[in-house]
Amino acid sequence: MDANFANLKAIKTSEVRGEIPSLLVDGEAVVAAFQTVRDQVIFTNKRVFVVNVQGITGKKTSYFSYPYSKVQFFGIETAGVLDIDSELMLAFSNGARLQFDFRSNVDIRKISALISGYVL
Repeated sequence: MDANFANLKAIKTSEVRGEIPSLLVDGEAVVAAFQTVRDQVIFTNKRVFVVNVQGITGKKTSYFSYPYSKVQFFGIETAGVLDIDSELMLAFSNGARLQFDFRSNVDIRKISALISGYVL
């Protein structure tokens, strides 16, 4: 699955969806979280969770788990003068690619350092 999530804003880790803690394994913790209007991207110390809320009512929800151990490479693009968002791209060993576009106030370098600590 290839996915692109745009206009992500930072949220407190305490603001992740209520069901996320029950999906974590022993020793796993949420380290950063972001959301669009309804979707969330959650970085833990072991993986990236993508929560995709679907439908008009928002009752149908998909959860995708992307472990750092399967990341082949990743890259960032910082915000510029006219291009005010920053981007993170992750490529996985199964060929899947994720692209996240963050609002300009998100520190993309901090996210890159976080991922580097788990991937390398």
